[in-house]
Amino acid sequence: MQDEKPSVVLICHEQDRLDTEGLASWLASSLRLAGLIIIRDPRGRLWRAAKREIRRVGWLRFVDVLAFRAYARLRLAHRDHAWKDAEIARLRGRYPADLDSVPRIVVSSPNSSEARAFMERLQPDLAIARCKVILKQTIFGIPRVGTFVLHPGICPEYRNAHGCFWALTRRDFDRVGMTLLRVDPGIDTGPIFLHGTYAFDEVEESHSIIQWRTVTENLDAIAAILTALWRGDEVTPVAIEERESAVWGQPQLTAYLRWKWDARRRRDASRIPALS
Repeated sequence: MQDEKPSVVLICHEQDRLDTEGLASWLASSLRLAGLIIIRDPRGRLWRAAKREIRRVGWLRFVDVLAFRAYARLRLAHRDHAWKDAEIARLRGRYPADLDSVPRIVVSSPNSSEARAFMERLQPDLAIARCKVILKQTIFGIPRVGTFVLHPGICPEYRNAHGCFWALTRRDFDRVGMTLLRVDPGIDTGPIFLHGTYAFDEVEESHSIIQWRTVTENLDAIAAILTALWRGDEVTPVAIEERESAVWGQPQLTAYLRWKWDARRRRDASRIPALS
């Protein structure tokens, strides 16, 4: 029966257990997980990312980015980690799989010759890229059906890695979600096959939990679309003509605090009974 499902390789970062365990179990159960390309981030990656962000927003806003990182570590991390542990356990229970038997390779870059040889040996039908690295065509072009991204944001309006954060802080709630798209040579510019969301709680949930849940709450729909594409069924991409497109940077503390303050204010106002 497993041969009647598409084979898939998952590309993800070593420290992201929601991917290496939770999403890997889903893929092994719902599709046919042929292999794991695990990225062990090299030293210097954060510094290179910091320099890119400084060029994007300038030093003053970069201080805002650093302030958010400190705030998240002190105020949000414990609850976020607890939710992630519980979600991994839920996914492992719902999608039971023997991950120890899945071939894997640990690389410093998914574009390395080792990763390419691994992918070429497996010849998967699909690949799922859950990484913060832009893939070269020599990698994303290997799977027969294509390489797909579960993008944390609604494209094309919210491209890059923190789309959910900026949609939330801008109160653009109709565009808080994830995008299933096929990788092309651009950055989050390939054909889109799904926009997924759920009934999030902007007061009680952090932006990280909301961003993760936009993916995990839509796994069955994602698997159905990927399977249909593998079968050769006609799956019409989402129309995005004449829609705005924007690339967003790192989360900033002032934006986060304004969003949470406004969210609580609106919630409290909704609880006040109307005067007769």
